[in-house]
Amino acid sequence: MFGAFVRLTDSGLGCPDWPGCYGNASPLGAIQSIQDAVRVMPEGPVTLPKAWIEMVHRYVGSLLGLLIICICWMAWRHRKLLGQSPVLAVAALVAVCVQGAFGAWTVTHQLMPAVVTGHLLGGMLLLSLMTWLAAREREHLAVPAGAGRLMPWMVGGLMLLFIQIGLGGWVSTNYAALACMDFPTCHGSWLPEMDVRNGYSLIRGLGEMPGGEMISQNALTAIHWIHRNFAFAVFAYLGVLAIKMRTFRGLQGPATLMLALLLAQLLTGLTTIFFQWPLLIAVLHNGGAAGLVLAAVTLLVRLSDAGQTGRRGLSLQSQQIA
Repeated sequence: MFGAFVRLTDSGLGCPDWPGCYGNASPLGAIQSIQDAVRVMPEGPVTLPKAWIEMVHRYVGSLLGLLIICICWMAWRHRKLLGQSPVLAVAALVAVCVQGAFGAWTVTHQLMPAVVTGHLLGGMLLLSLMTWLAAREREHLAVPAGAGRLMPWMVGGLMLLFIQIGLGGWVSTNYAALACMDFPTCHGSWLPEMDVRNGYSLIRGLGEMPGGEMISQNALTAIHWIHRNFAFAVFAYLGVLAIKMRTFRGLQGPATLMLALLLAQLLTGLTTIFFQWPLLIAVLHNGGAAGLVLAAVTLLVRLSDAGQTGRRGLSLQSQQIA
């Protein structure tokens, strides 16, 4: 969510080098360089508040990396006691290293949309791995064996969710959130004039077409319209699936959370249109997407235990006694 805050406040180039800020560990040592940049471009991407926002994001990312290193070390050291393979913890360590690389590329490639969107999806993948690590250790009511048939549907739902998050990231990084100011139509039409080919061209700079000219309104409209309408498909799919899962014990909690977050995403998504993309709502919209990933992965982990009891699947009687 702090990464989303960086993006939405246009602070991604608050410190135009990496990993420091003008070669310093914090903006305090780079004040002169920042002031010089502001004098040259008063409305440019470098200001002292933006530099602090960007560097705090990097500090949080570094702390996350250190915590994952500790988790990985403990997973190896206590693998017999835990009864779990350390492979998942190692995968999380690899993922956070790749995220660091994407953070550097975001700066060195001047907020290239494909890199920024990849950075977002990498963050969601890392969240998925961390959720998996936590959910497999969490005790819960035993899930009936019959619920196992929903596993492929949940895998499909998580894939759809990641596609929608990628489409949302593409909207944000291309500044297309306000490309359609009306709802449910777009520019007064159910199928407005769009330039899908240029809107979804991956190899191009920020605000540009593949040929280097400024991105067109029709391309921005295509980016916004596809994300908006694909959201309804994801909402319906995950909503029906969550309602079905709520009928099984052991799945009721995360399924209810998914339903609540779907409704919240619909509300915040519409609010960004009607109130012209307020910062708080936009950040919450990103947080809601992360929450849906958390709920979906938790459901997948519990479905993988369907029909089992023991440390991760307590019987109903045992839970009641506890």
